Amino acid sequence: MFIGICGNIFAGRNGVTDYLVSQHGFTRLYLRTAPPTTQPAANGHQTRLSVAGDEIPAEHIFDSPSTLLDFATKNWRLDWVTAGIPSEAVLDLYARRPFFLLISVDAPLTVRFARHLAAQERLHPSAPPTSLAAFAIQSDAILYHPHTGQLPLMSRASIRLVNLAASLPALHRALTALDLLNPSRLRPTWDAYFMSLASLAARRSNCMKRRVGCVVVRDHRVVSTGYNGTPRGLVNCGEGGCARCNAGEGAGQGLATCLCIHAEENALLEAGRERLRDGAVLYCDTCPCLTCSIKIVQVGIGEVVYSQGYSMDGDTAAVFREGGVRLRQYVPPVNGLIQIEDDMPGEKTSGTPFNP
Repeated sequence: MFIGICGNIFAGRNGVTDYLVSQHGFTRLYLRTAPPTTQPAANGHQTRLSVAGDEIPAEHIFDSPSTLLDFATKNWRLDWVTAGIPSEAVLDLYARRPFFLLISVDAPLTVRFARHLAAQERLHPSAPPTSLAAFAIQSDAILYHPHTGQLPLMSRASIRLVNLAASLPALHRALTALDLLNPSRLRPTWDAYFMSLASLAARRSNCMKRRVGCVVVRDHRVVSTGYNGTPRGLVNCGEGGCARCNAGEGAGQGLATCLCIHAEENALLEAGRERLRDGAVLYCDTCPCLTCSIKIVQVGIGEVVYSQGYSMDGDTAAVFREGGVRLRQYVPPVNGLIQIEDDMPGEKTSGTPFNP
């Protein structure tokens, strides 16, 4: 795995990198953005370089993003991390690789400023403290620079961390709880793949009450898809075609007057019983209702996988148990915007100083 980390100053990029290195055996790769200090060996040949005060093997420091990527590609079975992604062009280069994952780290300005002051006091106690205005100007320059700004990179990250942890141990615990290195973040599992297709199908729905999408598969191949809405030839629900949905009736109420065909029904009608046979699996982003559950049993579906619950889950589960249909819920790893909080009393005044 090759992980790139982007974000603003004192947000926690180094903290996340430290977690990957210390807890999961990742090795950090560097871009030579500024001439590092040469550390000659006793025989006069350069063997190591110094970056930010740390001794780094020369083979882990690269003159260009392409040479860094070539190295990571040739050694793709090992785990690498870099916190230096200077532009979107570099991100486009890295993102071509199927083993690359981008993580962004951010925090409120006042939180990052407090971390900066603490680090300044620890490392340079005699220096006058930086003003909030000066820190904000520096922070904005890093975030919004027209060529090297971090904001476009952060918007493309699969995982976007808002880091409010006050210590390195708290951050590490939160990252462990997130299952940060779940392989499905790189290559979706079959469940993730088919549930994504069901969610995409749901976006085609014209029902005013609820969007639902469904995919029927057999032997890991899509047999049919469906989404809920009025039958072909009738006015779309979103255009007033179903009086029940447009009246805002509650869940389970007025179903006899509803003109919308459910996503599961559409998928089953499209597939037909002969194409289903034994072993077919139905993926639905919402747990099927009671009406759909009896039809699912009747056509011989062997398993139903759903993402979100519904008001009739208990009744549906009872029908499936009696009909011999396996029912399970798919819960994907958390992606997108994730806020990391302190998880221990007194964390703000104790523990290891935060490493930005």
